Amino acid sequence: MAAVAVLRAFGARGPICLRRGPWAQLSARFCSRDPAGAGRQESEPRPTSARQLDGIRNIVLSNPKKRNALSLATLKSLQSDILHDADSNDLKVIIISAEGPVFSSGHDLKELTEEQGRDYHAEVFQTCSKVMMLIRNHPVPVIAMVNGLATAAGCQLVASCDIAVASDKSSFATPGVNIGLFCSTPGVALARAVPRKVALEMLFTGEPISAQQALLHGLLSKVVPEAELQEETMRIARKIASLSRPVVSLGKATFYKQLPQDLGTAYYLTSQAMVDNLALRDGQEGITAFLQKRKPIWSHEPLA
Repeated sequence: MAAVAVLRAFGARGPICLRRGPWAQLSARFCSRDPAGAGRQESEPRPTSARQLDGIRNIVLSNPKKRNALSLATLKSLQSDILHDADSNDLKVIIISAEGPVFSSGHDLKELTEEQGRDYHAEVFQTCSKVMMLIRNHPVPVIAMVNGLATAAGCQLVASCDIAVASDKSSFATPGVNIGLFCSTPGVALARAVPRKVALEMLFTGEPISAQQALLHGLLSKVVPEAELQEETMRIARKIASLSRPVVSLGKATFYKQLPQDLGTAYYLTSQAMVDNLALRDGQEGITAFLQKRKPIWSHEPLA
């Protein structure tokens, strides 16, 4: 339960039940109480859907009529899908995509009116921040698959993912300044993905950038034709899913841990991580397999 404990530390609430089942749709209620479903009518569709096969979990923002806005209900639903079975060796990688021509338009502005009140507004932004941190601190890589417009918190979601693949028709913006609401929280993830002056131009003007510009500045990992988007994203996901989960998990955690450190501290932390990696059963299996000129057989056993 180590991964769940880590995710709890970054704001997860409610029960986390662990369940398995290839391509079983992840229910709107993982446990008897569904935090994402609070306040929704029983007949209302869940704003996200999730399916898993061969270690790859596909989470889909599935409210295209509302431009996949990151309402509080959507954020809680996304959080549940990310947390589900976080410790299971059956889970190797997560893909986040969306239905319709808009990946996500950001926060639901109807939830940000004066009538909702300051406490509700605080819950919206705090929940959004927790979801973004859950992606960063999740034990498996998270890939954004973008086919369309991603604005404000939608752009923040893309910037928060470990890998981002987009179609050449996609575009990205932080346009809050145009309606009097500066994109301060999206700016946190954006500034960690692109150079400062690029981020500030996007934040100060609200003007969109193309997929090719986003690739040039580091917001995206790859840009492909729309017809090739799913194939290329799945190729990357399948490659990750074929590897040792504890090795990848240790590598992801170490990468982000060393990133803000000075050079000496970064090398100290990563040197420790390399030693820990060698203590993993899969670390030794990989080396042995290489020397014996055979394919490794991963055990996926975590560090004791």
